[in-house]
Amino acid sequence: MAENKPAEKPATKMRAVDQAAILLMSLGESDAAEVLKHMGPKEVQRIGAAMTQLSNVQQQDVQQVMTNFLEEVRTLTGLGVGADNYIRRMLVTALGEDKANGLIDRILLGGNTTGLDTLKWMEARSVADLIRNEHPQIQAIVIAYLDSDQSAEILSFFPEKVRLDIVMRVASLDTVHPGALQELNAILEKQFSGNAASQTKTMGGYKVAAEIMNNLDGSIETSLMEAIRNVDEDMGNQIQDLMFVFDNLKDIDDRGIQALLREVSSDVLIVALKGADTDLQEKIFKNMSKRAGELLRDDLEAKPPVRLSEVETAQREILMIARRMADSGEIILGGSGEKML
Repeated sequence: MAENKPAEKPATKMRAVDQAAILLMSLGESDAAEVLKHMGPKEVQRIGAAMTQLSNVQQQDVQQVMTNFLEEVRTLTGLGVGADNYIRRMLVTALGEDKANGLIDRILLGGNTTGLDTLKWMEARSVADLIRNEHPQIQAIVIAYLDSDQSAEILSFFPEKVRLDIVMRVASLDTVHPGALQELNAILEKQFSGNAASQTKTMGGYKVAAEIMNNLDGSIETSLMEAIRNVDEDMGNQIQDLMFVFDNLKDIDDRGIQALLREVSSDVLIVALKGADTDLQEKIFKNMSKRAGELLRDDLEAKPPVRLSEVETAQREILMIARRMADSGEIILGGSGEKML
């Protein structure tokens, strides 16, 4: 007799990253590798992690994913940050040792990866250890170059005084002389392969500093912002004006909120809203169907108290999705210094 199991959720209700995972798992190793080679480390990590969580996928779900893919083939995605060792373990778990080895080599060793780009594949602690004894300006260039969520995690491994110095240097950056990039690549090329930059590169500035601050843990962000203001009040205010915090979701139009809600799981949303004010909660409720809004309201009221760290983690996850959707043009962030045309 067949074992009774809960029915799998249909593909139409699955997250986009889960559908991408099913699609790649349905391809052969060679084709999957070709797709992943065109993605960045953050995308590979999110999709790879989703691959490891796949189980008992129904045939109709696979067919629906294929249909959705064909219908939305023009849609571009951006997902979250990864690390070489993590991806290696994840792909071995998902595909087995033999299949994973060939795939890993194609993903991690292919392409023209410079020393700086290679850092995107490393764990945050490893990057912090690599640059810990470098000149503060070199540290700032690395932090400004990497994606803000990875940079924030790297900063968490530095003492508070060093974090303050690095973030203020990032905010003050405008362009980087090619000689500085060549020096940095020379340091990194002791371990990695790649070509030194040959032209001036724009990086850093208040906006980059604000994006990094957005991704720091709440307690670190608060103390760091206070320290920046104590040293340079104007810089602190300009960074603060550009930061996109959870409360800024109120400034996104209704269509944008509806698109965002389709990408956020209900469990994460409930925890995040435990720390939101009434106005933001009501904006979320009104952009759901009446039934869904009532269920969310009931679940929110029934949810027992949660730790502040859990609320902040859930809110950061939603903000990462919002920023990714803004970068791809799916929504417009109305706050945080963004100009509306």
